[in-house]
Amino acid sequence: MSLLPVAEAQARLLALGRRLPSHSVAAAQGVGRWLTDDIIALRSQPWADLSAMDGYAIRAAEWPGPWRLSGESAAGQAIPTPLAPGETCRIFTGAPVPPGADAILIQENAERIGDQISGLPNAPASGQHVRPAGSDFRESTVLLRAGTCLNPAHIGLAVLGGHGLLPVARKVRVALLSTGNELVAAGQPIAPGQLPSSNAVMLPAMLAGLPCEVIDLGIVPDDLAAMMAAFDRVREADIIVSTGGASVGDHDLVRPAFAAVGGTLDFWKIAMRPGKPLIAGTLDSAVFLGLPGNPVSAFVTAFLFLLPLVRHMSGAPQPLPRQIEAIIDAPLAPTAERDEYLRAFHRGDRIVALTAQDSAATASLADADCLILRPAKSPAAKAGDAVITLPLT
Repeated sequence: MSLLPVAEAQARLLALGRRLPSHSVAAAQGVGRWLTDDIIALRSQPWADLSAMDGYAIRAAEWPGPWRLSGESAAGQAIPTPLAPGETCRIFTGAPVPPGADAILIQENAERIGDQISGLPNAPASGQHVRPAGSDFRESTVLLRAGTCLNPAHIGLAVLGGHGLLPVARKVRVALLSTGNELVAAGQPIAPGQLPSSNAVMLPAMLAGLPCEVIDLGIVPDDLAAMMAAFDRVREADIIVSTGGASVGDHDLVRPAFAAVGGTLDFWKIAMRPGKPLIAGTLDSAVFLGLPGNPVSAFVTAFLFLLPLVRHMSGAPQPLPRQIEAIIDAPLAPTAERDEYLRAFHRGDRIVALTAQDSAATASLADADCLILRPAKSPAAKAGDAVITLPLT
């Protein structure tokens, strides 16, 4: 089987993932989730002409008064009685402006003697310090489009528009299993030949900002029956992810176990470094991703494949990582037959590739804040050249 280009593999993977059904969640729970429907304003904002200042509602043409004080308007009250000519109304910030008034005389520019109000210098113009009804948005207008990833400002806008519930896709159920006889749970004593199961902690951490529920199946030994049993337990998941056992060694049993439980392979082996032995397919209605066991390779393939798949199934219109052009600080070697993803970090306005690029160099992964994408068969690059980067934060 020939190596599949990364872009083609991403497209095929996303095609396997169905968009999940929509349901309504409380507005406060919508942050970080994608709208499945447009949000239409159920009300206008402001609901009426409102005062932007404390002072007196007046007819600007009657400046400088005097006016007779006839009432008061405060926030939370209904629209007050219309003003007759020569009348004014005491008004507070956020209060409805009485019909007949077209400006607010701020209290610092007003003189009051009993019930008589006069204006001091600085006459207000018509419309001054008045927030017109519907000036922010009007009823029946589209406030937010389907596909919007909700942030706190979006939530505030939707609530002001009259919504307490928001339509989003249900959370993606992601089942994770780590394979390997050498693995032990995080924090447990390590005997010679054993290895902490870092992927079991790292992958949920990568998924933490996305709308998903992680089902942790723990560590599965290199045993065909045990792996088959693990797959059988999570057939109802939306995505099944394994780490390790995806290559061609005698103990790499993920593909045989996947096939034995009825899984359908879509592709295997990607033209990328690190992360070549990636597996993708389907098991019943679930999408299966077999990631390499090496933590660096698992991280890079999860970043390029798993996270976009979750975003896609959640309704994101553009689920793939952002690509940003940047300038490198030092030369880069040419690439061979595979795309290379180099761990790198920002130094001022330049990008620096880390020295340690071996797929086992996890310390350099922790130092990286981006990946440099070097397409297959790229010529050598010199300091000052532009490259494509993928931000990790």
